[in-house]
Amino acid sequence: MKRRLRGFTLIEVLVALGIVAVALIAGVQATITLTNHAQRQADSLLARMCAENELVRIRLTRQAPPMGESNFACDQAQRSFGGRLTVTPTANPNFRRVDAQVLDGDYTVARLATVVGVAP
Repeated sequence: MKRRLRGFTLIEVLVALGIVAVALIAGVQATITLTNHAQRQADSLLARMCAENELVRIRLTRQAPPMGESNFACDQAQRSFGGRLTVTPTANPNFRRVDAQVLDGDYTVARLATVVGVAP
């Protein structure tokens, strides 16, 4: 008696390939999402460093910053960010509020605020 060898049918192979393709696409999409999230976190960290550096620079001048808005540029880890400083008065005339906003194009990446004392 001869035994007939049986393999997979074409339909079974196509179904298996379809399942593998769906799993691979899901894996690629998850990898892309994780990569984008890591890039946003890196951008946020670098922008926060830019804002903190600018606020520390203002504190170290030991002079009252001029009221109004001004722009600054910042390079961190081979990335260039733009920024905007806004200085406004507070209820106490001995202090001024300084807001630092770091931008990547038109997108706000980080925003920090502090209060700076006005030297008499």
